[in-house]
Amino acid sequence: MQGATRGTTGGAGRGAGGEAGAGEGGGRDAFRWPVRVYYEDTDSGGVVYYANYLRFLERARTEWLRALGLEQRALAAEQGVLFAVRRVAVDFLRPARLDDRLEVTAELTRRGRASLELAQEVLRPPEEAPLCRAQVQVACLDAGSLRPRPLPAALLERLA
Repeated sequence: MQGATRGTTGGAGRGAGGEAGAGEGGGRDAFRWPVRVYYEDTDSGGVVYYANYLRFLERARTEWLRALGLEQRALAAEQGVLFAVRRVAVDFLRPARLDDRLEVTAELTRRGRASLELAQEVLRPPEEAPLCRAQVQVACLDAGSLRPRPLPAALLERLA
């Protein structure tokens, strides 16, 4: 499978004007990460078990950061920064099945002082209708105290 792709119109997660804006998560500016459905991802009915969609979403967010030039391990070791999911709202719309080739999107919709919100979708190209749609709020935490802290400058620079 191919690696990550971005839409043709801009940077990772920015709206047409360059700022973070509301989106559905599967827009042309959304970061996209390929996922193949394996047997271990499915339930007894032969469809992707609902909790595994959260794994797919997490991988896409991790690879979105990596595409921005940021490694979570390095952020923790060098800057004492961790990211933790604070809130997730998911709509499961249609099933994915064994061997499906999926794309998981990540698109920044809001940037706070110590948090990010992303719209994400799980797609099965070439179909356009999403299988799953999620809104995810990620908190930036101090690695020692696990208390909220401002987003690191390196991340803010890459999102500008």
